[in-house]
Amino acid sequence: MSYAGPPGGLPPQTRLTTDRARFTEAYAVIPRGSMTDIVASYLPHWDQTRCWILARPLSGFAETFSHYLMEVERGGGSERPEPDPEAEGVLVVTSGRLRLTLDGATHDLGPGGYAYLPPGSVWSARNRLARPATFHWIRKAYERVDGLDAPPAFVTNEQDVEPVPMPETGGAWSTTRFVDVADLRHDLHVNIVNFEPGGVIPFPETHVMEHGLYVLEGKAVYLLNTDWVEVEAGDYMWLRAFCPQACYAGGPGRFRYLLYKDVNRHPKLTL
Repeated sequence: MSYAGPPGGLPPQTRLTTDRARFTEAYAVIPRGSMTDIVASYLPHWDQTRCWILARPLSGFAETFSHYLMEVERGGGSERPEPDPEAEGVLVVTSGRLRLTLDGATHDLGPGGYAYLPPGSVWSARNRLARPATFHWIRKAYERVDGLDAPPAFVTNEQDVEPVPMPETGGAWSTTRFVDVADLRHDLHVNIVNFEPGGVIPFPETHVMEHGLYVLEGKAVYLLNTDWVEVEAGDYMWLRAFCPQACYAGGPGRFRYLLYKDVNRHPKLTL
């Protein structure tokens, strides 16, 4: 498996300013080249760690979630990572190794490592190796429902989860799903979507789910509202609810992205 990461650094003064970055009412595109040192953030109670905050609740932007791309140096991490007791989280490791201690159990997560953290989880994270560990951290305020318990924590790896082919695609389009879609305890899904070269979403999807997409591998042309935009490994896209979307996977290799969406809850009737 291949997983893109942030380039860091700073472009030379000779580079052209024109780029693929877009911010509209319906969608945003943050190209990998925009994730430089000067736009990194630092977080309380995290040491030897920086992050790129790719999405956050904001008027005219993400409404249901935040998405961090974390980079932890040797010995770095946190014993108090989550400040909000009502937040749930998903961690997806893309390079290095992250030692996750979750409710008293220790897990060493390598590339493809995946952890679901329900609200109220007691957890910590450390990088014990010399090379940096990078991982995605997606946070959402859990929406409780009378009669439904919050789902339990779990840890797995992408390589241990069989992708599910989309119907009538011959395997050109598949989704690696980490939770049962019918499990109504979950109010978010963080999946990996896979396209073989030439695979497509053959119609403009238009739906209530908000999306955050981080391209892990390959390149494609993606329909965002009315615009076709080229994207590649390391790019990030945000799509508001009902933003039309489709894609053509460009090859020569696979096109894969990490996908967030909010699910299984009634829409709020007041803002």
